Amino acid sequence: MLGDDHPHTLTSANNLARGFSALGDYRAARELDEDTLARCRRVLGDDHPSTLMSANNLAAMLRAMGDYRTARELDEDILAQRRRVLGDDHPDTQLSARNLAADLRALGEE
Repeated sequence: MLGDDHPHTLTSANNLARGFSALGDYRAARELDEDTLARCRRVLGDDHPSTLMSANNLAAMLRAMGDYRTARELDEDILAQRRRVLGDDHPDTQLSARNLAADLRALGEE
């Protein structure tokens, strides 16, 4: 009804990917996360909070699948963007810092 690129549709796609993940269907979740992030970037721009949350969701999925190197690269970008857009003290920026720390620990790069 709203179209594939409407912000509410993008939010629903993010939520559906979380559902796939909760059911253990990581492949479907990753595919949907990747598609949703691409659409968010195109429609909302790289710095929009929804785009950054979508990127965060994809990084979490990559981490859950054990792809820590790719998660690390994405988390580094997300942290830099959130610091620039939201500042160091924003809760979302802090979340990104913790996520990156988890990636680094998993890679033995603390």
